[in-house]
Amino acid sequence: MLPPDPTLDEIRLGLAPLVADNAAFDGWSARAAEAAARALGIEPSIAAIAFPGGPVEMIDAWFASIDAAMAARFTPDQLGNMKVRERITRLVETRLELVAPHREALRRAVAILAMPQNLGAAARLGWRSADVMWRLAGDTATDYNHYTKRAILGSVYAATVTVFLNDESEGWAETRAFLARRIEGIMAFEKAKAKWLGRDSHRLSLSRFIGRLRYPAV
Repeated sequence: MLPPDPTLDEIRLGLAPLVADNAAFDGWSARAAEAAARALGIEPSIAAIAFPGGPVEMIDAWFASIDAAMAARFTPDQLGNMKVRERITRLVETRLELVAPHREALRRAVAILAMPQNLGAAARLGWRSADVMWRLAGDTATDYNHYTKRAILGSVYAATVTVFLNDESEGWAETRAFLARRIEGIMAFEKAKAKWLGRDSHRLSLSRFIGRLRYPAV
C-alpha cells in the first residue's frame, strides 16, 4: 500500500517486493515490473519511470526493502541484550528468512549482479547491506575498523547466500552451520586484531616516551 501522493522513492520501495514476486517467472524485467505495478494498483507505465536503470535498479530497490524489513524486525533493546556475534548472526538469518520466499528471484538477481558490467553495483549493494547490519548491531567505529568490518561481513554474507541458494536441508541447517563458522571466524579475527593493535599501541607509546627523553621539550 502506497501513501497518498507517493514520491518516486516510495513507489520504488512499494514495487520492489512485488517485482521480486514476479522475477521468479519473468526475470528482473520490464514485464515483472509492469505486473508489480498492476498488483499495486498503479499504471504499468510508472514502473518504467521508477526503474529507468532496468534490472539492477529493480534489484537495488528490492535489497533496500529487505534492509528496511530487517531493521523493522528488531527493537534496540532486543539487539542490545545480545552479544555482538548473536546480533550479527540473527541479522543475517533474518535477511535470509525475508528472501526465502523469493529464492528463485534471488538466484536470478545474483546471476545478474555477477555479470562483469554489474560488479561495481554488486559491491555497492553488498557494502550497503553489511553497513546496515553493523549499524543495527551497534557498531560506531569511524576508523579503518569501520571498513574492515563491513568488507568482511559483506564477503561472509555473499558466501552464505551462495550456500543458501543450494541448501535443501531441514530449516536450512547447512546454511546456518556455514554462517556460524564464518561468524566465529569474524570474531576470532576481531580478537586477534584487537590484541595486535594493543601490542602495537604499547610499542608506539614506548617509542614516544624514549623520544621525549632524548629530545625533551623546551
